[in-house]
Amino acid sequence: MGGIGKTALAVEAAHRARAEGWFPGGTLFVDLRGYDDNPVTADQAVLALLDALGVRDGELPERIERQYDAYRALLTERQDRILLILDNASDPSQYLPLLPGTDQHRVLITSRNRPYDLPVRIIDLEALDPDESVALISGALHDSDERDDRPAREEEALGELTALCGHLPLALQIAAAMLRRRRYRGIASLVAEIKKAENPTVAFDKGRSGTDLYGRSLALSPVLETSYRRLPPDQARLLCLLSLAPGSETTTEAVAALIVLDTDSTLSLLEDLAATHLVASVQNDKEATSMPRWRLHDLVRAFGTGMVAADKGLWEEGQAARERVLEFYYRWAAAADDRLRWLPGMEEPEQFSDRAEALAWFDREREGLVAAVLWAREERFADTAVLLAECLGEYLSWRRYFDDGITVSRAAQEAAQRAGSRLGEAGAWNNLGIALREAGRMDEAMAAHIRARDLLQAAGNRHGEAMAWNSLGIALLEAGRADEAVDALIRARNLCQAAGNHHGEARAWNNLGNALQEAGRMDEAIAAHIRARDLYQAAGNRQGEARAWNNLGLALQETGRVEEAIKAYDKDLEVCQEFEDWYGAGQTLENLALAYDDAHRPMEARAHYLRAADAFTRANATDRATQARAYASSLEKP
Repeated sequence: MGGIGKTALAVEAAHRARAEGWFPGGTLFVDLRGYDDNPVTADQAVLALLDALGVRDGELPERIERQYDAYRALLTERQDRILLILDNASDPSQYLPLLPGTDQHRVLITSRNRPYDLPVRIIDLEALDPDESVALISGALHDSDERDDRPAREEEALGELTALCGHLPLALQIAAAMLRRRRYRGIASLVAEIKKAENPTVAFDKGRSGTDLYGRSLALSPVLETSYRRLPPDQARLLCLLSLAPGSETTTEAVAALIVLDTDSTLSLLEDLAATHLVASVQNDKEATSMPRWRLHDLVRAFGTGMVAADKGLWEEGQAARERVLEFYYRWAAAADDRLRWLPGMEEPEQFSDRAEALAWFDREREGLVAAVLWAREERFADTAVLLAECLGEYLSWRRYFDDGITVSRAAQEAAQRAGSRLGEAGAWNNLGIALREAGRMDEAMAAHIRARDLLQAAGNRHGEAMAWNSLGIALLEAGRADEAVDALIRARNLCQAAGNHHGEARAWNNLGNALQEAGRMDEAIAAHIRARDLYQAAGNRQGEARAWNNLGLALQETGRVEEAIKAYDKDLEVCQEFEDWYGAGQTLENLALAYDDAHRPMEARAHYLRAADAFTRANATDRATQARAYASSLEKP
């Protein structure tokens, strides 16, 4: 893309190559100014090249065809290899006539556009990595004044500044120039100034515009504007609307919803835009068979949103596009959530054939989904964003994305409260409490569940109230308040029984068993877990059954019935593996290891700790994996 440092890299490479003796015939350099209002044509460039080769005045052929003939003849005659740099080309017509016509010499072309149709080797340049960005600014300041110690004194602010620059060399150079001008002000002051600006590209162009070593203006907006002005209307529209998409990466399907095209047409248009380096495709090995995701550089995104904000018609179209992509996310997230929550006896969801497919969709779209929920702060999008948030709770909990769960639930709760939706607010409070509890923030979790319970009681929603009591009971239990947890979970069980909610009743019995265990009432705990298991089995709820088996195993082990506990854990493990619940599998394998250790079977205990470590690793719970390996090591023979 523009500003990535193509010219600087080409010139530096040429200097090093000359120093190595690769090009004894010298280097020819032509700036084709491909993105200026009046680009240099090949006919103009060949005159400059002939002049550099010593052909001028009376020796210069009059007709353009003869000029090209003379140029190629001179290169053919030259035995010493020459490097020809054709810089800043926007169209192949600028450089194809200038190719030497012999393999004796070498040509290096820089361009913002990828020439798909030509058999040339392409080297894509990406933004710098964070350490390189810090080194660039630090070196620029030190070269100007070796006493400038701001980079060493303000490491955090410097890292933040490079991130605001998007690690783009041109933006980094501009930032370095701004810091040189404000020699006695800290880096943090520039960071604050850029953050304050609605559009960072405007902040970078706010100061006096100097030039770089090649005489080009150190200004960011003109570089982006020249690329944008050359786009066909459909690509320009795509760039502007894509800049409004939630998240840093957007799937092809979401882009199609944004611009109202089918996916094949959208993919083709995105590929054309990618050839200009204004958007980049992103695809990892796991997604090799799916359509790619797309990412805008942060500064390109800021430029695009600025273009939308400055045009009333485009702004209105952008708002409609945001509504479309939000509806797209909600429609598909609701279908995926239905699949994750599906139990035997329920209507079979149509959109996703199994849990794995639903989870894979959530995984691909997660960043965009979470960012879209934050649109709930805007009245126009609040209702749909709150509905979307309700569809993410199960997935975020399953994948253990607790921070995302807190972010999503809090945004939904605030939006529902502003809209006066008691039920919506209650559901959001309950989901927020679950996310806070899973993140270990128990006091906040209990407060959230109490708020949800009170709202649901006031609304007379007994089903929701039962869920809130159940969630509150779990939080009380994890906070060490077992007796209060027992009371809360009995309330949840009774409400579910009265409503004929067998799934909810099974859940309450299971959690009640845990609370009774903690309260030392082991016989009652075992009976509660058996009741939960039987209800789950009758309802065909395999995952619930697995949780009941695990908790029953804990109670049996606590009472010394170790062999029975091992059988219960094995039942739980079987279901965890069936559903690819690797975190749950890790927990169960640890419980099995403890049971085998209690049974004085250390080698089997060690083997199960190692299996637990592998399961936790698959669940991305590296701390638990490390802990399990440590336990295994402690059981090794001396």
